[in-house]
Amino acid sequence: MSDVIDASGAPRPVGIYPHARRVGNLLFLSGIGPRDPAGNGIPGNEYFADGRVRSHDIAAQARAVFANVRAVLDASGSRWEDLVDITVYLTDMARDFAAYNAVWAEHFPDPATAPCRTTLGIDALPTPIAIELKCVAAFKE
Repeated sequence: MSDVIDASGAPRPVGIYPHARRVGNLLFLSGIGPRDPAGNGIPGNEYFADGRVRSHDIAAQARAVFANVRAVLDASGSRWEDLVDITVYLTDMARDFAAYNAVWAEHFPDPATAPCRTTLGIDALPTPIAIELKCVAAFKE
């Protein structure tokens, strides 16, 4: 049996799935992006008149993603320190990895206490975002 987590402080999922699901002492977060919970805007994106993305600010998006992850953790009763594994999806690895890595270091300054991490370069995400995180947390017994 598992508990479904709905985080009112996080942006709504873009599909039919929960923000997270708790199974035993593990919390599995669905993919979390940088959309603003209030207005659904994407921080750091600049657009052409036709709506296509002209440019993005990966640092702004990374900070927004981390804030959204915190909102889901808070809604579940978990904490930032409970994160054990994060998969990072970047749509422009060559351009964005260094800046993303710098924001990561702001949030996880000590490698001894940071969660494990895998970073993947991908072609696209379902909305015009440049980053998405897939996280697993472990509740303290």
